[in-house]
Amino acid sequence: MSLKERLVRDIAEGGPLTIADYVTRCLHDPRDGYYATRPRLGAEGDFITAPLVSQMFGELIGLWAVETWRRLGAPDHVQLVEVGPGDGTLMEDALRAARADPAFLQAAQLTLIEPSAPLREIQARRLSQSDLPPRFVRSLDEIAPEGPVILIANEVLDCMPGRQFVKTDDGWAERRVGVDEDGELVFGHSPISGGFIRPTFAVEPGQVVEVCAAQAMFAEGLAELVNTHGGAALLIDYGRDRPEAGDTLQALIRHRKIHPLEAPGQADLTMWADFPAVLGAAVRAGADVTGCRGQGEFLERLGIRARAERLKAGRPEAAEVVDRQLRRLTALDEMGTLFKAACIFSPKSLAVPGFER
Repeated sequence: MSLKERLVRDIAEGGPLTIADYVTRCLHDPRDGYYATRPRLGAEGDFITAPLVSQMFGELIGLWAVETWRRLGAPDHVQLVEVGPGDGTLMEDALRAARADPAFLQAAQLTLIEPSAPLREIQARRLSQSDLPPRFVRSLDEIAPEGPVILIANEVLDCMPGRQFVKTDDGWAERRVGVDEDGELVFGHSPISGGFIRPTFAVEPGQVVEVCAAQAMFAEGLAELVNTHGGAALLIDYGRDRPEAGDTLQALIRHRKIHPLEAPGQADLTMWADFPAVLGAAVRAGADVTGCRGQGEFLERLGIRARAERLKAGRPEAAEVVDRQLRRLTALDEMGTLFKAACIFSPKSLAVPGFER
């Protein structure tokens, strides 16, 4: 029985699914979920992330980690953590750049948080010859830090789905996934069962408001981690930097958008990161946070243009490619503003690289 058939059966028996429950089933079903069975990254896969656009991205993140460690006082022990490492490219590039300060590599222990078995195998192979052998865990709760934590989460929040609520002429309803009379999955509206606070910003009838408890809980976990051990958690994702309405649920196969209900388990499903809610949850949990910066501005502050010039000087024949990569990562009409960067950190005196006023 396919995942779609099981979803139809379960909805018929138990009622429509929330958007969050539907996406979770599609991504993480042990038998047929996307990340459990067939994650495809890169130009030949379903989607491409910044580390796969250019080595410059991971290298700058590696230098960011080194500088953060220095600003924490260069402790003898530090836990370097990546959540959702993809195919391991970001960390491979980051560790190569971190060789600029051998003392950092001497101090660091590497932990990768990855629930997907296929991706863990890919990451282990890629990092098998790296300077830091990785330890794999499945969640933040399994980290046992010795010293402060420097954590990187690139395109992780968008994999944490939320519920969707719709303003109608008669009030608010929840958008859910049901089954029509032909046995096909369809979107519909149901009465709200709880967990929704009406937004304070303007919403027009027909507009969707997304609320993601999983993203907020993740932020609370990061806040607890840095409050307890010290350190910084860098979040980079595409999403909103102000509260607003909008349906951001999307499905991708081979870089092509399809209807989110078309191919359960076969497509990558994402929703925008809600940075105001994420950072607000971290503050309420007692951590400090930076504001959001566009990815382009953040990378500019870390020195991406100087890095691009060095790459072109070393490989003049690749200059055009490097320029295209630079534009893709930083341009306003590419990844430069849609993608945001922010940091959750402690102690409050820490000046986080890339976010200094």
